[in-house]
Amino acid sequence: MNKGQSILSVMRGLAMLAGLFTLAGCSGQALVNGLTPSWGYELTRDIAYGDEQRQKLDVYVPKDKADQAPVVVYFYGGRWEEGSKEQYKFLAQAMTSRGYIAVVADYRLYPQVKFPTFVEDGAQAVAWARTHASEYGGDPGKLVVMGHSAGAHIAAMLAMNGEYLQAVGGSRAWLAGMVGLAGPYDFLPLKAADLKDMFGPPERYPLSQPINYVDGKNPPLLLLHGLGDETVFPKNTRNLAKAVAEKNGPVAIKLYPDIGHIKLVANLAAPLRFMGEQLDDISGFIDEITSND
Repeated sequence: MNKGQSILSVMRGLAMLAGLFTLAGCSGQALVNGLTPSWGYELTRDIAYGDEQRQKLDVYVPKDKADQAPVVVYFYGGRWEEGSKEQYKFLAQAMTSRGYIAVVADYRLYPQVKFPTFVEDGAQAVAWARTHASEYGGDPGKLVVMGHSAGAHIAAMLAMNGEYLQAVGGSRAWLAGMVGLAGPYDFLPLKAADLKDMFGPPERYPLSQPINYVDGKNPPLLLLHGLGDETVFPKNTRNLAKAVAEKNGPVAIKLYPDIGHIKLVANLAAPLRFMGEQLDDISGFIDEITSND
C-alpha cells in the first residue's frame, strides 16, 4: 500500500467512526472519547455548584493557556432527559485545544424535574464559573455559554431571558457570548407526550421558547445548524437568527450542507475534526468576542 492509499484508508476509517458516533449514540461517544487526547489539559472532576446530586461540573484547563483565558460553559443535549458530563471529554478537549477553559456541567433531567429547573441549574453553573474562573486562570469577563440540542436551548434561554441569571445574582451582562449547535429555539406546537408534560401545562408552553424573549439586548450569538438535521429542524436556528437581527441584536448564523444532528457536534472531536469547519467557526467567534482590542 502506498502513502496515498494509506491516507485514504485512514480517512475512510475515520468516516466510519463518525458514522458509528451518529448511529450508535453513547457507544460511539465512548469510542471517540477513547481516541481523544488525554494530554494538554488538567481535569478537575465533580465540583458541586449546588446541593443536588446532579448539580456537578468538570473543569478542563489547558496546560499552555494564556492568562485570563476565555471560559466556555457547555451544556450537552439529550432531550432534557439523558446525558452526563463524562461523555463530553471530546468536546472539552476541543475547547482546551484552542486555549479556552472548558466547564462541562450536569443538570437535573426529566422526569425528575420539569422546565424551567434545568435552565435554573444552567444559571447556577454559570454563576459558579463566574465566581471561580480566576482560580483556574480564566477571565470572568470572557464567559461564553455553549450547548448542543437541548443544551443549546438552555444556553439560549440564559442568553435571551435575563431573569435566570438575575435569580443567581447576575445578569446577561455576565455573558460575552453564546454558541448554539442545533438548538430548539422555536419548537411549538409540542406533539410528543413527554415534551407536553415536561414544558406544561399548556399555558406555560410559550415560556419555554427562546424566540419569545428576543429584545435585541442579548449577548452576541453564534448559531450553528446542519441542513441535514432531522431531529431539530434548521428552521429553529433560522427563525431565531431572523428575529434577533430584526431587533438589531448581535447574531451570526452558520449552516452546513449535508450535516446531521449528531455529526454537527461529533466533528468537534479530535479524530473527526478534519470532516468539518465547526471548531474553526466557533473559535473564531469566541476569539472575536473576547478580544481585548
